[in-house]
Amino acid sequence: MSILTTKLHIPPLRSKHVLRPRLIERLEESAHRRLVLVSAAAGFGKTTLVSEWITHSQRPVAWLSLDEGDNDPARFLSYLIAALQRIQPDIGQSVLPALQVPQPPPVEVTLTALLNEIAEMDDPFTLVLDDYHVITAPAIDQALTFWLENAPPHMHLIIATREDPGLPLHRLRVQDQLTELRASDLRFTPAEAASFLTQAMRLRLSAEDIATLDARTEGWIAGLQLAALSMQGVADTTHFIQTFAGSHRFILDYLLEEVLDKQPGDVQHFLLHTSILDRLCGPLCDALLDAPSGSGQKTLEALEQANLFIIPLDNERRWYRYHHLFADLLRQRLPQSITASSRGAETYINELHIRASQWYEDNGLELEAFRHAAAAGDVDRAERLIDGKGIPLHLRGAAMAILNWLESLPEAVMNAKPVLWWRHAALLLVNGQTTGVEEKLNAAEKVLHGAQPDDATRNLIGRIAAARATLALTRYQADVMLAQARRALEYLHPDNLSTRANAYWVMGYAHFLHKDYAASREAFTEGIALGQAAGAAFSTILATIGLANVQQVDNQLHLAEQTFQRVLQLTGDQPLQIIYDAHLGLARLHYEWNDLDAAEKHGQQSLRLARQYDRVIDRFVVCDVFLARLKLARGDVAEAAAMLAGTMQTARQKGFVLRIPEVAAGQVLVFLRQSRYADALHLAQSHNLVWSKALVYLAQGDAPAALALLGRLRQQAEAGGWADERLNAIVLQSVVLHMRGDVDAALAHLGEALALAEPEGFIRLFIDQGQPMANLLAEAAARGVMPEYVGRLLAAFDAEPRALASAAPFPQHLSEPLSPRELEVLQLIAQGLSNSEIARRLHLALDTVKGHNRRIFEKLGVQRRTEAVARARALGLL
Repeated sequence: MSILTTKLHIPPLRSKHVLRPRLIERLEESAHRRLVLVSAAAGFGKTTLVSEWITHSQRPVAWLSLDEGDNDPARFLSYLIAALQRIQPDIGQSVLPALQVPQPPPVEVTLTALLNEIAEMDDPFTLVLDDYHVITAPAIDQALTFWLENAPPHMHLIIATREDPGLPLHRLRVQDQLTELRASDLRFTPAEAASFLTQAMRLRLSAEDIATLDARTEGWIAGLQLAALSMQGVADTTHFIQTFAGSHRFILDYLLEEVLDKQPGDVQHFLLHTSILDRLCGPLCDALLDAPSGSGQKTLEALEQANLFIIPLDNERRWYRYHHLFADLLRQRLPQSITASSRGAETYINELHIRASQWYEDNGLELEAFRHAAAAGDVDRAERLIDGKGIPLHLRGAAMAILNWLESLPEAVMNAKPVLWWRHAALLLVNGQTTGVEEKLNAAEKVLHGAQPDDATRNLIGRIAAARATLALTRYQADVMLAQARRALEYLHPDNLSTRANAYWVMGYAHFLHKDYAASREAFTEGIALGQAAGAAFSTILATIGLANVQQVDNQLHLAEQTFQRVLQLTGDQPLQIIYDAHLGLARLHYEWNDLDAAEKHGQQSLRLARQYDRVIDRFVVCDVFLARLKLARGDVAEAAAMLAGTMQTARQKGFVLRIPEVAAGQVLVFLRQSRYADALHLAQSHNLVWSKALVYLAQGDAPAALALLGRLRQQAEAGGWADERLNAIVLQSVVLHMRGDVDAALAHLGEALALAEPEGFIRLFIDQGQPMANLLAEAAARGVMPEYVGRLLAAFDAEPRALASAAPFPQHLSEPLSPRELEVLQLIAQGLSNSEIARRLHLALDTVKGHNRRIFEKLGVQRRTEAVARARALGLL
């Protein structure tokens, strides 16, 4: 037999190939095993990898590149011996003549003699069989099985193949005699893809383009190479990469020649027809192809074993998908394969999609059922599936799939089914978008104008009103929200529970904006009940968040926490935009309980979710302000100031008028910490921030003004039933009274506040008032007022001295301390002595006393005697 020696040559490496040390290391570690199987589809670099390993290996290597002719056992063994003779020239000489006769001896006899000769070799070596997938003869598999079971330990076998060989792989795995490198191992990592494209192929690509191309090819080396070749001379490489698909000429030719055209007709039929599926499982394929039960699973397992660009999606090997580029090719070829059909390719493919849709619906996978109904152009079926309970419309992926479909529908189709206009508007709102909502609702109403006022029409009118109510909510138009929500409830069908739940949620939010918390609680509770009855997760979540907010302002902190946590349980692992408010609520609760780390964690998550909303929605501003105030509580005044300045600039640029006062209130606190009292007062007055003005009066030591304002605020809170504002007013009143020297009245107010705050565990409410509150609490402790709770509050003060100082509404230290003489003068001022009386008491000149007064006022940052005394009391100087 003539030997073609090129089959025995080790393929040389390219000058600029990509080094793969992670895989070389795995091959090196496998030297003690009998077999290394490198198995993957065409173009995954199997041969190149083994060649690279050989350059690092110290062992002698015998190489045999197989072809279809090697399915003859005698020819296979002859070439096997010829390969071995490259490292041991005289091996197999005794058995070669027997292979040349018309009827050679049994393969096992020949292999036994050959293995005996190999056993006498001294040095370890490796035999490589490349392209083993061309071997289809069971006799060769049997021969190789005999070889592996009886080979001496110093012989190592590597098989490179596109599909798994008919060898006892399971037994070798159990014996730890098998190393497997498959497509998941061989595909390029992002770093390897970057090296290949920029160094080996000399392309100048951005990191984003490389990442996109790597994801599109899924690390398939041949795909990357073909893409790189196609980009030679292309000016706009970014556009090329974004549109790169399996239908590209080079990819198409490669996959056709190397993969698809080499498959039997029944396999091609299966591949082409199932290509309409993003995911495949056996029963789904059976339904799609109208095939016997179980045949689809067998075919999928055979495709996986043959490495036909199919990827398992679970460990049970139930669900699969095709490689992206291979799927592109199959979908492009499918219409060509059915041109002979009398129904036409488009009709036939639509029928396949309807079959898939039916299977998905029957198996409770409504979103996938919708996708195939939409692909088939079956509007009625798609709308029916959307209207059911199975599609989680609150999830971004589901909403976007339906929105994309609605965008694709012609206006005539939308007008024929005006409910689609409403659906489009409602889903935009669900997705956090407001742009275009009004126009779509107007289009629906235009179609309805003059329509017969039957139940369906009235129900649609109610749906439109509910959407308008939600749109008004994004603009904080409480009166419009109430009017449209009531209109929705008037027109909606009694059985339309989900939309009625949404209307009650909006109504609850409108009452909340009006600070009618009792009505708000009632509406949210009704919304939750209807949402749960309808299985409407979106409305249920929103109404539950609303209820928790009501509980929070009613000072039911523990109950609010439970309700917010229930929201997180309802959403699971889904990072939904709508739960930003739940995280913000939890952040505020943890802040109040003085767990600042948990507060920051929830605050940051709230901000991340809020930023997913449309640019015209201002919810991220609320999160920014909270996080800035948290910075202030931690003592980082400069960072808090910078954050609020940036937020204010954004709010003004985007026209978030209703959020500007909230930002300004945070800036007032910063100004107070910076002793910028005039700026703080101006800001509070310009935005009519009554609570901020009270804090400024307190910081300035203007007790009469502070008490007058706080008295009005408390009266309003008690009249309106606003528990949070009432408690806040009482706390601040106690501080001002103590600063004024009215200790008994201060303790009376403090006792009232403590009784209200203790059951819910308020802490920061007191800490944030700084040293004046610490002094008052110490007085309360001395008099035995609620000793356990007061002790906890004083311990919180002691545990966080930095946070205590920086969280107060004004500084708790002087940049320059008072001298002993100045302290002496200050004590006499507090006793009500005039300058002349102080001069006589201390035997000082009148001008000297006035000079002391001036320096005392400068150091305390005040202008009047009353302010100096109040400030000194706040600082614990008196």
